[in-house]
Amino acid sequence: MSLACATCPVRDRAACSVLSEADRDTLSKSGRHVDLKRGDTLFHAGDEGNACATLLTGALKVTRIDSEGNERILALIHPAGFIGELFRPFSDYDVVALGESRLCLFGRGDMENALDQHPALARALLRRAQEDLHASRELLAMAGKNSAEEKIATLIMALAQAASDSPCHPAQRFELPLTRGEIANLLGVTIETVSRQLSKLEKTGVIVKNGSRGIEIVDPARLRFMSDLSS
Repeated sequence: MSLACATCPVRDRAACSVLSEADRDTLSKSGRHVDLKRGDTLFHAGDEGNACATLLTGALKVTRIDSEGNERILALIHPAGFIGELFRPFSDYDVVALGESRLCLFGRGDMENALDQHPALARALLRRAQEDLHASRELLAMAGKNSAEEKIATLIMALAQAASDSPCHPAQRFELPLTRGEIANLLGVTIETVSRQLSKLEKTGVIVKNGSRGIEIVDPARLRFMSDLSS
């Protein structure tokens, strides 16, 4: 394999993991790495959908501007996530980096050829699309929870799971990819409420905050219980 694939941090989780080493090496030759800083836009709404990408590190948000000019966060993309609308001529949403991020970017034609040649890759992308749809529905469900405590606990648990290499256990330590303002936007609460609830989780021994973004989950069982109260 190429050096990029051999050292890829998501090589065992990305859709391309279903390919043989030789096939993955061939696919990698048609792609390139793209590095983004926080606030950089990967895809703009209305752009021709000529590219797609797999996120290697960092995090992205999928957003739309509403009629009043407010940003609405519709989805979050975590490492191993696939970005790109292969079956639509134009992008419907903005895709923006939440922090320093690296992606493998492929031309739409190259990816379509790969899907034709490798049915297993097509099936893997279909599964990932289903997972992404489920995750988007979960984000919508968060905003509908009964209390701010439940909303914040559910989001922290979801982000910890997304930061984990294991589907069974959330990461104990991770960096929040969202600012307090973005969390407030996502959950339909105020920034003050976000800060108050994070402080409450820390005071009750559920989490420890490390700097402005670092989170350590001290009591995952209690956090999960809090997030499932209205389920």
